[in-house]
Amino acid sequence: MSVRRVMGTETEFAVSPARGARYDPVRLSSEVVRAAADSSAAHIRWDYRQEDPVNDARGHRVARADAPREMLTDVPQRTITNTIAANGGRIYIDHAHPEYSAPETMDPFEALAYDRAGEAIMRRAQERAGDRCGSGIRLYKNNVDGKGASWGSHENYMMLRDVPFDEVAALMTLHLVTRQIFIGSGRVGLGERSESSGFQLSQRADYIHAPIGLQTTFDRPIVNTRDEPHSTDEYRRLHVITADANRMDVPQALKLGTTSMLLWMLERSGPSGTALARLLDEVELEDPVEAMHVISHDLTLGREVALRAGGHATAWQIQVRLLEAVFETAASSFGTDSRGEPQWPDAPTARIMRMWRTALGDVARVRHADDTQRLGMEQEASRLEWLLKWQLLERLRRRGAGSWRDPRLAEADIRWAALDHSSCVFDRLSERAVSLCDESDMLRACGQAPPDTRAWLRSELVHRFAPQVVAFSWTHVTVRDPGSERGLFTCDMSDPTGFTRDECADAIARCDGETMTVADLLRTITHGR
Repeated sequence: MSVRRVMGTETEFAVSPARGARYDPVRLSSEVVRAAADSSAAHIRWDYRQEDPVNDARGHRVARADAPREMLTDVPQRTITNTIAANGGRIYIDHAHPEYSAPETMDPFEALAYDRAGEAIMRRAQERAGDRCGSGIRLYKNNVDGKGASWGSHENYMMLRDVPFDEVAALMTLHLVTRQIFIGSGRVGLGERSESSGFQLSQRADYIHAPIGLQTTFDRPIVNTRDEPHSTDEYRRLHVITADANRMDVPQALKLGTTSMLLWMLERSGPSGTALARLLDEVELEDPVEAMHVISHDLTLGREVALRAGGHATAWQIQVRLLEAVFETAASSFGTDSRGEPQWPDAPTARIMRMWRTALGDVARVRHADDTQRLGMEQEASRLEWLLKWQLLERLRRRGAGSWRDPRLAEADIRWAALDHSSCVFDRLSERAVSLCDESDMLRACGQAPPDTRAWLRSELVHRFAPQVVAFSWTHVTVRDPGSERGLFTCDMSDPTGFTRDECADAIARCDGETMTVADLLRTITHGR
């Protein structure tokens, strides 16, 4: 049992000019992506041939003629700009927003470092793009504008395909609806267009309208069924679209770590499948979409939601049940130590499990405190992003803003997410937040790929041989091959845990010292696997 699996994040950034009210977001996004590209790698295109956005994990395909245009992300368009980051990630335009897709990583803390690296990479691109345009450009790591628009902060997890998808959907529904009590980043306004005044736990919750579905930009579902594995046939990729874009480290690591642990439980549910089925039957939600909205709007943290089997439960109670189920499964699978603690196989797993329990303890204490007491809860606010933001805004409100309708509160909410240090509200409070990723880890992640996934080879090819690289996708690379009839060679890199530093470093070192094309290098690496 371990949090370790191939995982990664994708973040769409809000974009606006530093000055002026009218602007073209696609043009600004193009400027940002171009500014993120290294000149030696700017020619490398993205290969859409391996993408399959209409394949549904429930066992069918949507006819392309019936699919909305925005769902067909595998169709290259002139307005889409792509570049491969030095760390093996991807930067591109998606639905009028610049997006950073982090490289494949193997645990939530490594994924956190590459998420933070994305902020730094995009901040530098913002500055370069602003200089080139002659006017400033601003990026924001958030999910809403308070006026009806929303953009994504997605998670991706590789998991075994032989787990029935209906079990995946059932367990993930419970978790994704209720985890917002400790991973939410907080938001001013209730409803997609802030129809009601107030503050809520999650930025993304009000934009979720379906329990399950293939789409990501309309009628957004709790469980996304897009079956596009970017891997070998043994695995599927679980694509999660419900989360907030976090600025704090603890909720970002927890969203990845707790979800990975529950996927592990699904993968191990053979001997304990009956217990898992009983858990799902007992706490299945009567109306998951309504529950998602209710939980996000409930600052008391005590509102109960209806269960399909009858009765009610709070989000905290459901999360406790999920945590207990993971502990029980781990204990039965691997035994316990002298304290009764499951024998976790690695340090990241043990750390995430401690953090999960701490988060639920934080939520319990906040739940039983009144607003004045909550304003003084420094320890809990150092780990709960929605609480730290609420403390800031509640103090502003008490000092004169008065109503949650006051535009100064909405402005502070937006500025919380600004990448520009001079205007970012979160940066002024960041010392109050627990840090899990130091600056050296973040800087390393800006320029170097994880050593234990295929991203390492992708990054090395960009660093060393960019002029010979023609195209990348997550699973393939195409390079120039002067000795072949087509003049091109495509290497299949479908295994995300292959093409690592240990597998490839010696071959690349020999290529540095010999007369060998990159195509020959990739053939050598492939034949040696």
